[in-house]
Amino acid sequence: MQPLHSSLHRRQFIGLGALSFSSLTAPDMLKAAGAKGAAKNVLVIFEQGGMSQKDTWDPKPQAAVEHKSPFETIQTNVPGVHFTRLLERTAGIADKLTLVRCMTQPTPGIGNSHPKGSQYVYSGHAPGGPVEMPDIGSIVSKLIHTKSRHLPPYIMVPGTNEQADATQVGFLPPAYTVFKTGGNLSDPEWSVPNLGLLGIDDDRFRKRTGLLHALDIGIAHSSIAKGAEAMKSLQTQAKDMLTNPLTRQAFRFSEEPETVRERYGSGMRGHCYLMGRKLIEAGVRFVTVDVREPQQSWRDGQKVTFPGGSNMNWDHHDAIYSDSHTNGIKGGGAGAGRYGIHTWPMMGSFDQAFSALIEDMDQRGLLDETLVVFATEFGRTPKISKSLGRDHWTHAFSFAFAGAGVPGGQVVGATDNDGGYITTANAYTIEDYCATVYTKLGLDLHKPVYTPDDRPIFLCKDGEPIPEVF
Repeated sequence: MQPLHSSLHRRQFIGLGALSFSSLTAPDMLKAAGAKGAAKNVLVIFEQGGMSQKDTWDPKPQAAVEHKSPFETIQTNVPGVHFTRLLERTAGIADKLTLVRCMTQPTPGIGNSHPKGSQYVYSGHAPGGPVEMPDIGSIVSKLIHTKSRHLPPYIMVPGTNEQADATQVGFLPPAYTVFKTGGNLSDPEWSVPNLGLLGIDDDRFRKRTGLLHALDIGIAHSSIAKGAEAMKSLQTQAKDMLTNPLTRQAFRFSEEPETVRERYGSGMRGHCYLMGRKLIEAGVRFVTVDVREPQQSWRDGQKVTFPGGSNMNWDHHDAIYSDSHTNGIKGGGAGAGRYGIHTWPMMGSFDQAFSALIEDMDQRGLLDETLVVFATEFGRTPKISKSLGRDHWTHAFSFAFAGAGVPGGQVVGATDNDGGYITTANAYTIEDYCATVYTKLGLDLHKPVYTPDDRPIFLCKDGEPIPEVF
């Protein structure tokens, strides 16, 4: 175990008085820390596919030679905190992070399913329950009013990958559905679809919206009325989006200095992370970035092709350390279509974009009120497979938190020498992550939201906030 920083600051520990540290529950620790909502916005960086923990956030130089990562361990800017060299730039902002190395996903049947694993992260609830749970962002959109009516309260960037279909509005009205930007954001010609007036001038547009208002003659309070209210809300939101020039401005990269764009990286991942920051800055309440480098991208204005890179998420079942793509693996395998984890389309672009995001948001003062989360649906096996890859692993993986009062320079939990199993008492689930987000936003986990048939649904009823991030 490497307890790089205590889970509680010294002054908090002293304040516990006669309480035994080993007897503390999560509510005890939250109360002792004086926890309260400190976030106004949330930015989730969802790196889908199951990023390998021992090749990145949780290096294991003591692991058996045949199964250890080939990437050496490096010191971060926090004494005693180490990553692998694939996170060389991120090591420079470790003092802004709380790294949770003891995430686990104990729900049976989800570990081998990327769609279910993604839905788990989006909603904070294990799929397959009696009620289809909305995304966390949709719940937040309903319970906390947006600051910017000219932008949707919940946006996904870009929302084009296959697992992005796992987003859902559940039992909530359609007004709370995630808005997906779409497209390849690295393309110099990229723009968000459906933001123009489709050839209708402003005057005609306002006349048509006026006609809609004239037809609104009132409907009795019923399920029909609820549907009508949802439609009215959508119409109002659409009007605000279509007519406000700040909408287009929020999605324009030309507003950003070249030095900033270069810092994030000029590929797809860099543009998506930068868009995440722009949307938070524009007042969007909840943003999810779910991105991977496409086979064809743009770097420095030039089109770049990654041969064989048909689906470059983190599902490295095959040739995880390949210098190029993993297609054509001898004997076949489930992980074809991605490049080796150390290549630029993979960790190279991630390390650059993530470190730039945290650094940029901190310099702009956005971290003070924005909770930033790095998430992945599970980890990878501690042992190398016969296809020279790592398979799905739910027993231990890593999340990272920053901003909104999250203590920096802290590591929570530990795993064994192979990075496969949690060795500390604290182990946290996706439900706990969900409860952490809601609590950071000041929402009451004991206050239910209701389905259309007035069934009470409690937020993250199986989760507790992760106390160390408060």
